[in-house]
Amino acid sequence: MLLDLSIKNLAIIDTLHVTFNPGLTILTGETGAGKSIIIDAVNLIMGGRASAGLIRTGADEATVEAVFALPEGSPLGARLAEAGIECDGELLVKRVVSRSGRNRVFIGGSLSTLAILSEVASELINIYGQHESQTLLRTDNHLMLLDGFRGILPLREAYGALYADYRSTLDRLRALEEGEREAARRLDLLAFQSREIREAALSPGEDEDLERERGLLAHGEKLLCASQEAYAALYGDDGAVLDRLAEVKGKVAGIAAIDESLAPLADSLADAAAQLEDAAFTLRDYSARVEADPARLERVEERLDQIRRLKKKYAPTVEGIIAYGEEADREIEALENRGQTRGELEADLARLREELDRKGAELSAERRIAAKELKKAMEAEIHQLAMKHALFEVAFEELPEPRAAGRERVEFLLSPNPGEAPKPLSKIASGGELSRLMLALKQVHPESDVPTLVFDEVDTGIGGATSALVGEKLKRVSRGQQVLCITHLPQVAAFADHHYLVEKRVEGGRTATAVTPLEGEARVAEMARMLGGMTITGRTMEHAREMIAQGERG
Repeated sequence: MLLDLSIKNLAIIDTLHVTFNPGLTILTGETGAGKSIIIDAVNLIMGGRASAGLIRTGADEATVEAVFALPEGSPLGARLAEAGIECDGELLVKRVVSRSGRNRVFIGGSLSTLAILSEVASELINIYGQHESQTLLRTDNHLMLLDGFRGILPLREAYGALYADYRSTLDRLRALEEGEREAARRLDLLAFQSREIREAALSPGEDEDLERERGLLAHGEKLLCASQEAYAALYGDDGAVLDRLAEVKGKVAGIAAIDESLAPLADSLADAAAQLEDAAFTLRDYSARVEADPARLERVEERLDQIRRLKKKYAPTVEGIIAYGEEADREIEALENRGQTRGELEADLARLREELDRKGAELSAERRIAAKELKKAMEAEIHQLAMKHALFEVAFEELPEPRAAGRERVEFLLSPNPGEAPKPLSKIASGGELSRLMLALKQVHPESDVPTLVFDEVDTGIGGATSALVGEKLKRVSRGQQVLCITHLPQVAAFADHHYLVEKRVEGGRTATAVTPLEGEARVAEMARMLGGMTITGRTMEHAREMIAQGERG
């Protein structure tokens, strides 16, 4: 419910604050007093189009603020809380329109976007009469209104749940079909990779061993020559180191036999001779093992090149390549043994489509019955609202494929005058006719989730007894929802729970709009003005009192 509306620097409004209450609120005033500006302000709160032309002359920006009451447990309140916007039972919505073009939106004190504002406001308030924010002008709403009229919503919800299962199964089948193609490609790739790694027959650490072997093979001749020459110098050649050392060792041994102090030296020479002999034999054996084998070197190079290619494709180490191959084998096994088959999904899809067609046919039949009843009820209502010869129709369009809401598209059509074919509301209905259509719909289908309704132009083209009937119907709607109505007719205003006067005042050489709550004689005076125009007599005042009394009695 709308609690407060504050407007600053909008058109001829300088500063305005209005507090609203439950029930039927009527706003009256002379033409040009600024009643339409209040509708413009509400439209801005609903996310309507804004322009710099709305800003009061001399001001840089216009501001509109509205405070709404949210009932405890409100789904909107829960969604806002999830988004980090705390409400505490009340929600502040603010719209700032700037000449610089830097327009801003605030919801619950947080900076927001126009799209979110439109979504939030659509659950709080709606305007009937202007060609903005119109439930009836959005054909997407017509099907929901029709279903709600005859209590078809439970059947629609059951159909929607079945459709969701159908779509889920269809999506899974399509994913499986796509997955089968992808799986086949994946299996081919994995099989090739597994085979390539398996045929390579890698061993952990093999690349390190091969690198060492390649180093030896690459320097084979140098190693052979050097080891043979070292052996010859130590042992094999005439005058080798060991031969000379034997002579030295013999002479020192002779000396040590005379001078015992040289005995340790003789022992050291004997040890050195033994060590050099061991070194000579080691070089001999080494030279016998050294190979200068170009063919083996080529095979080692090829193997190392193969390992390098595998490292580039699969992993930076031999151990990683082996692990990759093992993982590929496990994935191959998983792909070849997938759980649900295409045949099982196709059977489920066929069963669900059959159930969906059956449930959809049942829903369509109920809707066509509802359409006939809605036509009859709506025409009975609008004929009372100065649309005596109007025809109301519900048009059906079969859809090629089922959707979440059913198998058809629905649109409301209107023929306001005799001899005219019914046409879409957006192409034929005036603002006043749309207001009366919505008022009629509220009589035949009063349920609504929107807590606040604003009616503008509802009294266009009507008068007399029809005016009083409009007021009575607005009063009836206001028992379940907050209703705000702008009217020029005293017969409508008489039913107000709360009556506000909208008037222009000149203050400090500037024109400004004011809104004043009317009670007692002030309300009687305004009703008399609406009845008598410029000349207000005692009889006019008495007539005004009588109308107010009748309105209070309903």
